[in-house]
Formats: sequence, C-alpha cells, structure tokens
Amino acid sequence: MNSKSVSVGISQPFDCNYIEGNKEQLLVIQEPQIDAALFEQLLTMGFRRNGNAIYKPRCPSCQACQSIRLNVNDFILSKRQKRTLKNNQDLHWKVTHTSRPEHYDLYQRYINERHNDGPMFPASPTQYDDFLLSDWLPPMFIEVFDQDRLIGVAVTDEMMSSFSAIYSYFDPDYADRSLGSLMILIQCQLAKSLGKRFLYLGYQIDQNRKMNYKRQYRPYQILTALGWQVGENLTALSR
Repeated sequence: MNSKSVSVGISQPFDCNYIEGNKEQLLVIQEPQIDAALFEQLLTMGFRRNGNAIYKPRCPSCQACQSIRLNVNDFILSKRQKRTLKNNQDLHWKVTHTSRPEHYDLYQRYINERHNDGPMFPASPTQYDDFLLSDWLPPMFIEVFDQDRLIGVAVTDEMMSSFSAIYSYFDPDYADRSLGSLMILIQCQLAKSLGKRFLYLGYQIDQNRKMNYKRQYRPYQILTALGWQVGENLTALSR
C-alpha cells in the first residue's frame, strides 16, 4: 500500500463528551483529497470519520479512548451473542447505499428517547447529515426489519480490506432485542462474506458506560504504542 503525507491540525481543548470533568482535544486531518484508500490507512492509525471530517483524540492528560477493531476471520461468538442471534431469527436485514427519510425518522426517535442526555440531542436532519453522511465516501446502510417495519440501521463505511462501523440506531420499542449487538454481529458476518479482514468499532472507553461494551467481541485488537495488540495479550504487556 502506497503511503501519502497529509496535513494534520489540532483543535482547541473543549469539554469531553464522554468523561465528565475532562477536556478533549482532537487531531484533525486537513487533506482535501480524501478517498477510501487513504481513509483505510488512517483507520489503521486510530482515526475515525464524523461526516466529512477525519479525527483522532489527542488529549493532553487522558488516553481513555482506545481504538478497537476485530479481525472478522478470528471472531468467536460468545454464548450471549449466540443467544442474540437465536432470539432475532425472525428478523431480516438488507443493505442499501441510499439514505432514506425512514432512516432519519428512526434516528430521531432513537436519539430523543435513548440519548437525550448526550451531545447529539436534540436530533435534527442537519445534524444527522453532518454526522453520518460523507461526500467522499458514501456509507452503506444495513437495514434491519421486523416483517415490513424498519427497526434498526447500521451506518457502515466499506473499504478494500475493512468495514468501519460509524453508528447504529434502532427502534426504542425493541430495546429488549439487543439490536445494537445484533447489528455488530451482522457487520462481522457481512464483512467476512465479502472477504474483508477488519471491522473497526471506533473507540473503547472503559470509563463510560455507553462506550465500554466493545470488549465483548473477541478476540479484539487495541491500538497501542507498540501497534495493534490482541486484547488478551495486553495484560501480559503491562506486567
């Protein structure tokens, strides 16, 4: 893979959205010629996409945000994940590359009912577009249905060798279905079927109860100063 130099800026510190009382600072890619190949290289370095922007936490006094990914060929279902698949056998899913009004309607309900204490509340069409859509890499939308009713959407970026899970949301009436977990499992299944190697899950934040679930998908890899390390090996490295 060819390497390319890019310009990187750094934001001013601002209040952290994930750990109360902390300050957050971001590295931001300042490169007008972004494409899927370059983005995939940046993913391996711990960057993420938010709309058209590519960023990475670079906080002066905190390293809580840990880039995490799965090698989909090594992924092993836990007993809990097997139950999630079994309990949702009556649902079906499909992939589209077109954003539909029904997507936003579901997103609005999800944010306003389940995340009304977070930075994305209140939801708005502009906020949705700026957060999830991209001019240089249109995402795919994995739609989950209960018969004809749309109940979940996983917004996912597809590159040559990987998927990047941008965001998932679902119908609050189906909260007992573990749809967030189901959509990660679907992304793993789809990535493997398409010959991808990795599914990037964003940042694992142990101190935040809404962001500390990603270690449940094993064996996961965490980006460290020594590169990507399998989670089970991290304890040994820290001794």
